[in-house]
Amino acid sequence: MLIGVIAMFFVKPQDTLEGMIDAVNNALKLSFSLMALYAIWLGILNILEQTGFNKKLSVGLRPMIYFLFGRVSDTTAEYISMNIAANLLGMGNAATPMGIKAINSMDDQSGVATDAMIMLFVINASSIQILPTTIISLRTALKSASPADIILPTIITSFISTLSAVLLVKIIIKIKNRKRRREYD
Repeated sequence: MLIGVIAMFFVKPQDTLEGMIDAVNNALKLSFSLMALYAIWLGILNILEQTGFNKKLSVGLRPMIYFLFGRVSDTTAEYISMNIAANLLGMGNAATPMGIKAINSMDDQSGVATDAMIMLFVINASSIQILPTTIISLRTALKSASPADIILPTIITSFISTLSAVLLVKIIIKIKNRKRRREYD
């Protein structure tokens, strides 16, 4: 990159500076657009938390949470459910604070990631989404002709990636548990 910038200064210095200024302007515009989107969604998540919706969501998702993460505390289940809800709405960055709280509440102080922590990390990395709001916002900011066209492909691909990731983690956990049992026998 450095060589490219130096070469541009010698070939067309006026284009180099103009290109840099345009890039900074575009980055700032995009940042402000995304900040507005995240402010809205974080505000909605905060309202849901203050109205107690997170507790109701946690109760509704409890069978799935217990299946995926094992027996976790009610507080951890709330964090996980809000994290999953934010990811379903395509707000990966807004889901991060709840994900961190969930991981911290699952920490057993052993210095090793638990199976539940790994499962949450993998689910966040595969990021199942029903409404990819961040991507739609990016496409809108970049003047896409039809920014919402990605909804169905996003649902399909994120469902497949999340299902595959969960199955792989479950398989690895079973293999790991079998090895432990053999070592103790």
